Amino acid sequence: MDLRQLRYFIALNEQRSFVRAADAMGITQPAFSRSIQGLEHELGCVLVDRASKDLRPTPEGQVVLQHALSLVHGASNLSHEINRMNKLDAGDLHFGCGPALAARLVPEALLVFMQRYPRIHTRFEVSNWEQLQRSLVRDEIEFFIADTRHFEDDPSVQTQPLRARAGLFFCRPGHPLLAKDSLSTNDLFDYPLAGSRIPASARKVLANLSGKADFTAHVECEQFPLLVELVQRSDAIGIGTQEALQEELARGELVQLYLRNLPNNVDSLNVRCGIVTRTGYRLSPAAKAMIELILEQD
Repeated sequence: MDLRQLRYFIALNEQRSFVRAADAMGITQPAFSRSIQGLEHELGCVLVDRASKDLRPTPEGQVVLQHALSLVHGASNLSHEINRMNKLDAGDLHFGCGPALAARLVPEALLVFMQRYPRIHTRFEVSNWEQLQRSLVRDEIEFFIADTRHFEDDPSVQTQPLRARAGLFFCRPGHPLLAKDSLSTNDLFDYPLAGSRIPASARKVLANLSGKADFTAHVECEQFPLLVELVQRSDAIGIGTQEALQEELARGELVQLYLRNLPNNVDSLNVRCGIVTRTGYRLSPAAKAMIELILEQD
């Protein structure tokens, strides 16, 4: 049984003539008749009362007709919906991003995406790279953008690099540290540090600077606006990126801390950004379009 046979049977019911139905479907009458006979043979019943002038369907034919109408209509809807998705006229987009990129890059790309594809329903998750990896494995998101150092040797995923984001320490205006003429890392660790989940390589650098075996931030949060507010209203020292903080720094709402014994080229304190996807996974048209916009904005 296939949809073609069901369409022929529907046409026969509408035309009530093998000749007219065959002509409507664009095939010869013998071929049309063989198709109806093949459907009857497969179902093991007679579908049409050939003794009647109007070729009425038998009771079994009535049941088959009802299902045939539903199946053919459903197949048409399925094809239409897939075509719309491929044209980005409908569908869903689920992806994730780290807090450093949620500040500017992703919102800017998403604004363009919404203007170009207003009918796509979009949901993006802001979290650390560990949680985003779990969401990717569970098929809750198609891709994510975050620090890729943890994934560069993982064969189950593929990474596409973006620009690295420079990391920095920041505090509120009027912080006690700003009264000093020169700051060192020893001064820095006298105050609570607040930031998002820090990669192992950056933790190692901070641990060495603090003289400890390991480093853990006093406050860890993936919602960057909350971290900024915490730093603005306390003596906590924030860890972030130049890009995410550029507006607050320009307005004087936050102040970057410069440490004399912290080299300017410490790569481990920067965010090595990239797009992470599953190896062998076929991205949806919406995901591909969003990734293209992210690369353009970057």
